[in-house]
Amino acid sequence: ERSAVSCTKYINISRLHKLIDSHWQHVKNFAIDVKQICCGCCSLGLHFRADGMNCEAHPSLGFHCRHIFMACCEGEQENGHNAWHPIRERPAMDPTALPKRGTVVQEVFISPLLYVNELVCDCLSENNPCEQQCTPVGGWPQCSCFPGYALATNGYSCEDINECLSAQACQLSERCVNTAGSYTCQRLISCPTGYHVVNDMCEDVDECVQRSHSCGPDLDCVNTIGSFRCNPKPRCATGFSKDLQGNCADVDECTLSQPCGPGSNCINTVGSYVCNRKIICSRGYHSSPDGSRCIDVDECQNGLHRCGEGQHCLNMAGSYRCECQTGYQYDSFKRMCVDINECWRYSGRLCAQTCVNTLGSYHCSCTVGFRLSGDGKTCEDVNECLSNPCGQECSNIYGSYQCYCTQGYYLREDGHSCDDIDECSQSIGHLCTYKCVNVAGSYHCACPEYGYTMSPNGRSCRDIDECTTGTHNCSLSETCYNIQGVSDTRCERISCPNYLDCQTSPLRITYYYLSFQSNIVIPAQIFRIGPSPAYSGDNVIVSITQGNEENYFSTRKLSAYTGAVYLHRQVEGPRDFLITVEMKLWRQGTFTTFQARIYVFITRSSL
Repeated sequence: ERSAVSCTKYINISRLHKLIDSHWQHVKNFAIDVKQICCGCCSLGLHFRADGMNCEAHPSLGFHCRHIFMACCEGEQENGHNAWHPIRERPAMDPTALPKRGTVVQEVFISPLLYVNELVCDCLSENNPCEQQCTPVGGWPQCSCFPGYALATNGYSCEDINECLSAQACQLSERCVNTAGSYTCQRLISCPTGYHVVNDMCEDVDECVQRSHSCGPDLDCVNTIGSFRCNPKPRCATGFSKDLQGNCADVDECTLSQPCGPGSNCINTVGSYVCNRKIICSRGYHSSPDGSRCIDVDECQNGLHRCGEGQHCLNMAGSYRCECQTGYQYDSFKRMCVDINECWRYSGRLCAQTCVNTLGSYHCSCTVGFRLSGDGKTCEDVNECLSNPCGQECSNIYGSYQCYCTQGYYLREDGHSCDDIDECSQSIGHLCTYKCVNVAGSYHCACPEYGYTMSPNGRSCRDIDECTTGTHNCSLSETCYNIQGVSDTRCERISCPNYLDCQTSPLRITYYYLSFQSNIVIPAQIFRIGPSPAYSGDNVIVSITQGNEENYFSTRKLSAYTGAVYLHRQVEGPRDFLITVEMKLWRQGTFTTFQARIYVFITRSSL
């Protein structure tokens, strides 16, 4: 080995350049001392370092020499001298080893400067100079390529081999397609004349559509299977010419050549034309298509009228007239047709109850409890009872209805449902001599469990004479004496302290809400009151005790057990009333008072 210092004594920069040029010109000549070349590249790097020059290698040095140059120029000091790694000898590879089949091998001798250190010399390291395969041969790296690739001229890159350039790649009936590293053979499809390949199948060529036919301008092309034929085009008669589709169409001579004189009108006909003398028509008319007469212009249909909004156009001979539609009238100030409010113009004469104006017309409506009759003007009462609005019994009244309950039930405050009357707790006096038992819709009396039985009247209890019936337990030596059976007593507290208060205080107070319009026809029956159920001998007295200070309402007795409340004066709405209607029921020698507090709402008429 030769030290780095001794290399510097024998090689200068000029000699190194000459040595490098000589090396690359005789790269395959083994006479050059490998260590001398290595030492020269390293010596150049040491010289650059000693002179303080930038460690940038000249491109002509080559990759491996530049690597050695950089290592020596940038290396660290070791024991006062620049250290460098000596070249190690590699065992020679078997030169007789052959590459695998299909591998194209091109042998290239890499510069001996590759062997500066172990990393550079090892084909398997990160500094592998070959693109695909690297094989050490005789101490030198040899690059090779995979099957289907060839080594490029630079000695380390690989290029794809186009196998299709070889005539032996595919058979004559196949087409060669080159791929990366290989190739494929595809079967060729040949079609007869007049056909072409579509999706690996032969299909007919339409020469007429593709304009590949040889028919002249006076011939029509007709496609046939595998070929075509030329047919002569049909000729058109006088007054006709062929259109773009080749069909004979009428020629409009009046448009093309103006064959008639200035005093005539040209009228085209099928295959010819006629000339008619021109006529002058007055305003509102125009000449007929043949120019022989004047006909009226329909300004309404042609949109030539000047009728305003809400008007319709009426055509007349030579003119037109604008009229307002039904339900409208002409406003000369606004110069337009405005809606007629029939409800104001004919107040009270169109509808029985409510008149509602609409654009160009009107319609009638009815208040709650009524429905419009078939004539669309009058109102008829609705029988609400048909829809079963009540829990038990319903009585229809004019414009409304009244719910009632069967015997033993009372009407709840909602005015529809019924609840059972607890006769035992609400009765005045004693219904039963011993015990009263309430049941749904009625009651029944009971007697003590032992010693008594119910009398035929169903209210009082009768003592059982055990001595007579033989149900006693006296012996034969004893005499049986019947004694009055003893029963339990029950005290009931009533809601009023004395009988007089019970007669004057109402047993029940019910509230009702009624609504009417101010234009209701009077006198109008607005409420009915009576006991439910009613019994023979009942009699009622109905009166208004509060809320009728202005005398708008009155009462009337309809039967012995029914009374009614009437509105007998017209009320200007809106107005609210709260009236108290009292009914005194005379039943079995006793008066019972019932009250109905009625809220009456009078709304403004919609007319």
